[in-house]
Amino acid sequence: MLADGRKRSSRRPSSRRPTGRPRPPRGPAGPRRTPARPGRAPRAAEIWWADVPFEDGPGSKDRPCLVLVVRGDSALVAKITSKYHDERPGVIALPPGAVGDAQGRPSFLETDELREVPVGDFRRRVGKADPAVWDQVRHLAR
Repeated sequence: MLADGRKRSSRRPSSRRPTGRPRPPRGPAGPRRTPARPGRAPRAAEIWWADVPFEDGPGSKDRPCLVLVVRGDSALVAKITSKYHDERPGVIALPPGAVGDAQGRPSFLETDELREVPVGDFRRRVGKADPAVWDQVRHLAR
């Protein structure tokens, strides 16, 4: 359906990607997310939404993660997922609301494969990790 006489659609292009759709690999001109507000860098024991690299190939996904340690311009994180993988070792159930999900879905911390994330790829701070969870994973900050 046309919105005007110039063959332009009344629909606006969506800026949202379907969940789980891989992002193209970042390069010199690759996509970048808007970083957290200036002066606010992630710290150990905090949960953030960030552009976390995939474990098995190029690309990344905007997802919650637990910051284990920050070294210079990058942070070591454990990813958080809404899917429980009982076949993976080191999966820890998080308390409800841990990732700031408006839908209240269960969340699980996967500690078996850690990722390095550039500090500029952290988008939004959710809060501090539950103290009981942090006690279970703090040793991973190698």
